Amino acid sequence: MKKIEVLEQLVDALKILPGVGPKSALRLTYFLLQRNREGAKILSENISNALEQLMHCELCNNFSEEHICSICLSSKRDKNTICVVEMPTDLLMMEETHSYNGLYFILMGRLSPLDGIGPNDIHLGKLVKRIKDSNITEIILATNFTVEGNATAQYIKELFKDIDIKTTRIARGLPMGGEIEYVDSGTLAQAIVERKKI
Repeated sequence: MKKIEVLEQLVDALKILPGVGPKSALRLTYFLLQRNREGAKILSENISNALEQLMHCELCNNFSEEHICSICLSSKRDKNTICVVEMPTDLLMMEETHSYNGLYFILMGRLSPLDGIGPNDIHLGKLVKRIKDSNITEIILATNFTVEGNATAQYIKELFKDIDIKTTRIARGLPMGGEIEYVDSGTLAQAIVERKKI
């Protein structure tokens, strides 16, 4: 049977999604084309709109429709505290706890030398500049409790060891190997409240 190139391209495109392997991508492709063509059109339009209209906030890397996101612009936020997280989904989870009202910085990843991800790949220079150019008195390190997340937190702590700034780490209400995105808001709220100086 001759391969249909357009079909193969769609399968390959879907494989870039996390957790979607070749078989899942093929099932999704057939589902969208066979059973939900209208849904496929809506999905395509929404992806296109997001790519055109969203950008990263110039201060914190959060997704925003403007150059500076609503959190960074808000006069109601505590401008003396900054919470460093790995991904935008971690910021969303932190906000759901309603236990933190400061600023954020999203690394867009974590240090992982085995994967070739170093300090420049996770915007650490931008983080240092933001903290030096502001009145931040506390950095809350809310990276995941994985080997890479812990190494990232330790690296960031070392970056600021010679600056008079309090550096804390969220408490281990989270399981070892756990990722913030998948933790319930009650556990995460407790971890924020019980953060420790490192």
